[in-house]
Amino acid sequence: MTDPDRPVGPLTSAVRWAGRLLCWSLAAAWTAAAVDVTASPHTGWWDTLWPLPWYLTCASAVAWAALRAREKSTGGGRDPRTEEGVRTEWDQAA
Repeated sequence: MTDPDRPVGPLTSAVRWAGRLLCWSLAAAWTAAAVDVTASPHTGWWDTLWPLPWYLTCASAVAWAALRAREKSTGGGRDPRTEEGVRTEWDQAA
């Protein structure tokens, strides 16, 4: 998790939004699948609607992975306090 006092760049913000979209679209996909299995709606629009969250989940997963890889390659995902030889709170807890 990033430090709330540290400024957040546009790439980090895009990664966060892509991650949120991934989580919410997956939740919508699970909900749609549960409705499809339990209620079995037989309307024409439902057969078109229920797979859409799954497509959005796949697209947002690819987008998140690409943005996160780009963020890590530019050094935006790294906390300067966790460089080699620097003790952090997690090192002390372990």
